[in-house]
Amino acid sequence: MRAPAMLRCAAALAVLLAVAAPAAGFYLPGVAPSDFKKGDALQVKVNKLTSTKTQLPYTYYSLPFCKPSTIVDSAENLGEVLRGDRIENSPYAFQMREPKMCQIVCKAPIDEKGAKELKEKIEDEYRVNMILDNLPLVVPITRQDKTSIAYQGGYHVGAKGQYTGSKDEKYFVHNHLSFTVKYHKDDDSELYRIVGFEVHPYSVKHQYDGEWNGVDTRLSTCDPHASKFVTNSDSPQEVEAGKDIIFTYDVQFEESEVKWASRWDTYLLMTDDQIHWFSIVNSLMIVLFLSGMVAMIMLRTLYRDISRYNQLETQEEAQEETGWKLVHGDVFRPPSNSDLLCVYVGTGVQFFGMLLVTMIFAVLGFLSPSNRGGLMTAMLLVWVLMGLLAGYTSSRLYKMFKGSEWKKITLQTAFLFPGVAFVIFFILNALIWGEKSSGAVPFTTMFALVLLWFGISVPLVFVGSYLGFKKPAMEPPVKTNKIPRQIPEQAWYMNPIFTILICGILPFGAVFIELFFILTSIWLHQFYYIFGFLFLVFVILIITCAEITIVLCYFQLCSEDYMWWWRSYLTSGSSALYLFLYAAFYFSTKLQITKLVSGILYFGYMLLASYAFFVLTGTIGFCACFWFTRLIYSSVKID
Repeated sequence: MRAPAMLRCAAALAVLLAVAAPAAGFYLPGVAPSDFKKGDALQVKVNKLTSTKTQLPYTYYSLPFCKPSTIVDSAENLGEVLRGDRIENSPYAFQMREPKMCQIVCKAPIDEKGAKELKEKIEDEYRVNMILDNLPLVVPITRQDKTSIAYQGGYHVGAKGQYTGSKDEKYFVHNHLSFTVKYHKDDDSELYRIVGFEVHPYSVKHQYDGEWNGVDTRLSTCDPHASKFVTNSDSPQEVEAGKDIIFTYDVQFEESEVKWASRWDTYLLMTDDQIHWFSIVNSLMIVLFLSGMVAMIMLRTLYRDISRYNQLETQEEAQEETGWKLVHGDVFRPPSNSDLLCVYVGTGVQFFGMLLVTMIFAVLGFLSPSNRGGLMTAMLLVWVLMGLLAGYTSSRLYKMFKGSEWKKITLQTAFLFPGVAFVIFFILNALIWGEKSSGAVPFTTMFALVLLWFGISVPLVFVGSYLGFKKPAMEPPVKTNKIPRQIPEQAWYMNPIFTILICGILPFGAVFIELFFILTSIWLHQFYYIFGFLFLVFVILIITCAEITIVLCYFQLCSEDYMWWWRSYLTSGSSALYLFLYAAFYFSTKLQITKLVSGILYFGYMLLASYAFFVLTGTIGFCACFWFTRLIYSSVKID
């Protein structure tokens, strides 16, 4: 029997996965290098303030820091805006290879409101993020083994502490920044490239003699002429309303052997690759176990069953047979709520296409961290374009179920999942807006998202649906009886709820270790760039979902239960329940979120992620089971 077009496409995707899976996580720089001569101006930019305790970003100038004469916003892509990035110019002025010591930025007056905001940000452990030549600012920290250095993104706004002999807790602001710019010199020219941007923050209560003379004032606490430099925070600057804070900085330049193409290696250094390999091996054990089960079913049991069924000579002998052949007249009977199933399968194919394309680009390095917001932008755009596949798949399945109202199914496919996601996103965005956070998506960006949805995604779903409905309907390999067969009473272990919940553990078990690193990168603001590992885990997830669904589907048909359509979808899709439960466990054990709004944000976004995971894994399981049932029933002779 000729394989349907959908199955040929699935086979092609599987081959593509097999070819691409061994790819390592190397990356391309993503942007062209900038060359500087000695004395060239270096633009230091400021980004959002971030905290792992609140998950609510704020703009740098929401605090009473020193401001340039004119604040200029950098152009941001869609992904950056959705991440809450707000990149602006700063008053910090560097010149290439020209060190500066004790440079005064400004003297900032602190009123009641400014003091309150500074104390709140220090309490919530906010970090200041800066950028130089597209490199984020980091704070070098010596590890516990004292043999290597770890890097933390951004420096803390300040710290809490007590004066000697006092029990009262005070808030101190980091008002002196000691920058280190690392550069690599080109051997053939006098040009330099920036390969590192580090800072050591200090809190210093600056003093000066005489009158304040702006940036030309000579400080007694930090004076290069008297060889007096800031090296500690022994005399810190307390945050007090009505008092001024003097902000200062040093900048020194260090030559580095690190080349420009490798400058991100420090940020992406992976010290726990053994854990990732353990994750892969753990997942492969599950896959090998399931593969053995499928091989046994396909090669031994099924081969024996098909041979025996095909050798039966009389109708009496056939009637005495039991097993999956008995339900051949009902196995392709359309399920209840078949329209909804078509919509979910179409959306799942859209998700699969988006993840596959995005991950291939990420593995090849086109979505490196230097392209800030690039990953999220790519996912959104590919999702929109994959609407074509969603419409095509849902309409093909709908026509097989003898449906005739293809426009109705198209509208449902175009609006069900995106509509639910948009409602959740809108509610969460309203909460962020209420907190006056820069993470709130502006109206213009919201309008752009709606335009992508209605202007590109919906029309593509209609085009795909029209093309799919024009094609001849997929014919099942066996005819469906007019009268449904009665399903015999099932054993307790074949109870739908029990089997669905149990079988969902295996796909989740294949990915949960990698899931920890993904959650850490999202909620603890760390870089995630091990897409080689992630791609392998994605392939293993596909195989696991497919195999566990095939195994359960076979046992279900053998017990003469032909209602496999929704059950196959829910079997692998139930892994999303365990994902959400793991997210709750991660929240209680790894995060220090205390604010109600921040907690709602976390669980809102994780609910949305779990819903998307349900659609993806459910579709993989359904497609595998659909292929399996067509294969086995096309292999036997039906009288």
